[in-house]
Amino acid sequence: MARYEDLPYRTCVGVMLINAKGLVFIGRRAGGIEHVDDAHVWQMPQGGVDPGEDTWEAAKRELYEETSVRSVERLGEVPDWLIYDIPRTVAGRAWKGRYRGQRQKWFAVRFTGKDSEINVEKPGGGGHKAEFVNWRWEPMKNLPGLIIPFKRPVYERVVKEFSALAG
Repeated sequence: MARYEDLPYRTCVGVMLINAKGLVFIGRRAGGIEHVDDAHVWQMPQGGVDPGEDTWEAAKRELYEETSVRSVERLGEVPDWLIYDIPRTVAGRAWKGRYRGQRQKWFAVRFTGKDSEINVEKPGGGGHKAEFVNWRWEPMKNLPGLIIPFKRPVYERVVKEFSALAG
């Protein structure tokens, strides 16, 4: 197994889904070895980018695969890649030990549909494994306090970048 320091970052996208009231979608994770307590199990949709896939297309695909949402309009994107390391204690078990963390491209989108479009129990038309067991709309400023601590700097930056979009 490669040394932790030598492991690459997994290329990933994240999506901040904002409703008409300026609240943000967060989902309660279905599980994960990295979760340390029940207070920090909430996150925005995110997922890997397929080889050769455009990041905006990946963001729309991941959003659909995790929430069933397709009714969105693009609002913005964080210009930089945001990076986080997973703790060494779980690095050998997460992503089969192939990555030390993720490099993420984040997008903000306005949700233009109705809440009934959101389906986290059978996302993507039922063809995808559920990433979330529950969801809710949350004020944007609260997001960094709900995410697992090692991802908090990324969430703080995303909130800073997109805070003007909250309405």
